[in-house]
Amino acid sequence: MTARFRHFAAIDWSGAAGERHKGIALAICAAGNAAPELVRPGHRWSRPEVLAWLTEDMPADTLVGMDLGISLAFADRDAFFPGWSESPADARALWALIDSTCADDLHLSVSSFVDHPEIARHFRRHGGREGDLFGGGRGRFRVAELAQQAMGCKPYSNFNLVGAAQVGKSSLSGMRLLHRLQGDLPVWPIDPLPASGSVLVEIYTTIAAMAAGRSAGRSKIRTFAELNQALAALDSRPVPGEGGIDDHKSDALITAAWLRRHGTRAELWAPEGLTPGIARTEGWTFGAE
Repeated sequence: MTARFRHFAAIDWSGAAGERHKGIALAICAAGNAAPELVRPGHRWSRPEVLAWLTEDMPADTLVGMDLGISLAFADRDAFFPGWSESPADARALWALIDSTCADDLHLSVSSFVDHPEIARHFRRHGGREGDLFGGGRGRFRVAELAQQAMGCKPYSNFNLVGAAQVGKSSLSGMRLLHRLQGDLPVWPIDPLPASGSVLVEIYTTIAAMAAGRSAGRSKIRTFAELNQALAALDSRPVPGEGGIDDHKSDALITAAWLRRHGTRAELWAPEGLTPGIARTEGWTFGAE
């Protein structure tokens, strides 16, 4: 794995309403120890622009991570939407269903999907609307999310669409993007790791921050001083700047450096809980052990 990739990129993603989002940030670094850099600094990205960057502008042989869930819980009930005859059989079928259901939703948004009368029964939505099949509590978790939890992280169910820390809508909108990558960019472990070329993985930026010496509860970094301290722990040179920095940008910068530092670890590509069935249906979070 040592020379498998030449570039390492991280994308802090957003499922917020609208066309362009402060919450989207892209960072990239080359092999070695040069400081990671923001892609188009100062630019406010749209989700389709990120798709275009991945398919048209991303350098060859890049390990790219996206901060989202690449699927929904399946293993706990042997279905994404148990009891529904049209529940997809695997992650790729789920992505296709989301994208087709939301064909008229602009900017890769997912309102039509979460408002679908059968599908909505499984989600907790705003306005106190909890589907009768949501299951209560914190919601359903994938095996990878339980592995995150065992590491000390605090994952949220992708079936929960309520609260500042929820990741459900960003994950669902990301699945529309993943569906459109077919034939252009493999998505591990839904797709096997190819012998060469670029590959996309799911990331959880808290895992990167913890590897850089932060705690799960203090994973967000909002100053250049703390950012460069974290980068040093990942064997990276510092980025120029002083004062404050947006935590979406710092998440992307740190995670790009973390992918460079840890992306060659063979054990992270073969975690204990990752079975062929989990790979096909739920996927995995790179770095969850």
